[in-house]
Amino acid sequence: MATIKTSPKPAARANKTADVQANGNGSAKTERIGVLKTYKIFINGQFPRTESGRYYALKLKDGSTVNMCLSSRKDVRNSVLAARNAQEKWAEKTAYNRSQIIYRIAEMLETRSAQFIAELISQGSSAAAAKTEVETAVDRLIYYAGWCDKYNQIFSTVNPVSSSHFNFSSTEPVGVVGIIAPENSGLLGLVSIIAPVIASGNTAVVLASESKPLCSITLAEVIHASDVPAAVVNILTGKRSELAAQFSTHMDINAVYVNTSDATLKKQVEIDSALNVKRSRFETEINWLDDSAQSPYRIMDFLEVKTTWHPIGV
Repeated sequence: MATIKTSPKPAARANKTADVQANGNGSAKTERIGVLKTYKIFINGQFPRTESGRYYALKLKDGSTVNMCLSSRKDVRNSVLAARNAQEKWAEKTAYNRSQIIYRIAEMLETRSAQFIAELISQGSSAAAAKTEVETAVDRLIYYAGWCDKYNQIFSTVNPVSSSHFNFSSTEPVGVVGIIAPENSGLLGLVSIIAPVIASGNTAVVLASESKPLCSITLAEVIHASDVPAAVVNILTGKRSELAAQFSTHMDINAVYVNTSDATLKKQVEIDSALNVKRSRFETEINWLDDSAQSPYRIMDFLEVKTTWHPIGV
């Protein structure tokens, strides 16, 4: 192997060494091109591109752009089909097991907090606000993990009756929940809605924030690596104007959550939801950092109460 005969100054030698190829031919190394992240959608535990092949350009704080999938109606249908197939098995898991899995999501989110902070900053948050949002999102997941094996005792009852029967009222999940996520909170608002929905055995189809979608797909990667069964959570990116109606009219979605201040959208979702007597819940602007944004009653929003009569002595 050829050797360098000259004896440059230390700094020059260091620079030269960095430029010399491993084969010793002295040719300069080209600057490495970083691998840019591709933000796909999340359906049935996989990360496909939208079947439509469309995308929209998301402009970041530094002036650069990221191409985000522009999900289609077929993506919604595929997500609902997957969520329906996964719902029964997810509901059959013990409350303790669901608690463990949601706690695992929190663990994984904590370990990737730097990435989430960077994405929030790139979408306009300050460093301090981004750090607070990520930490609160982790805490919120732990909060709902703790409620998994407790909410049923709170919301169930033994009812007094005049006949010789035991009468029990107990909760069960509504099924598949469509979520149109908060527009102004790309991570914490998303977590604050998904966590209570899946804590009780529901599955979710989520339309992420259109203007702050990056954390939603990174959260999908965390969910994928956190023992959450495939299709329990499905996350799409795209436009509310195109997809909101698909959530409210789909006959196999049992309930829908919409975070919006658009009165026209709210009215349309209410009308469409009547097609299959779909439960609809609406919220406008919320301070997701406040403790009032977490509650076991958010779990109750997507529960049914089933009453059983049992004869005494049988």
